[in-house]
Amino acid sequence: MAVDKFLHDHPSTPRTKDEKQNVMNRLKRIEGQVRGIQKMVEEDRYCMDILVQISAIQSALKNVGFSITERHMNHCVSDAITKGEGKEAIEELMSVMKQFSK
Repeated sequence: MAVDKFLHDHPSTPRTKDEKQNVMNRLKRIEGQVRGIQKMVEEDRYCMDILVQISAIQSALKNVGFSITERHMNHCVSDAITKGEGKEAIEELMSVMKQFSK
């Protein structure tokens, strides 16, 4: 299955307002961290300090990705299995996970 061809355009169970807000808050925090790194570079800060911050951002992004993956499995993949589309949904998820883990 090609990564650009997904089974559905939207989640089978729409995200709640709280779920959306939680993800948005985490992404905004990451955005702030990226801005902080930009400032560190502009200020010629020590390379190791910058690298530590980059590592923190990578970890934060992975955690957001894991959270979204977990929700996808609990809702979209679960629903697809119930509808007899489980094999396709799992293949789709595995395709994306392979890219996610690079």
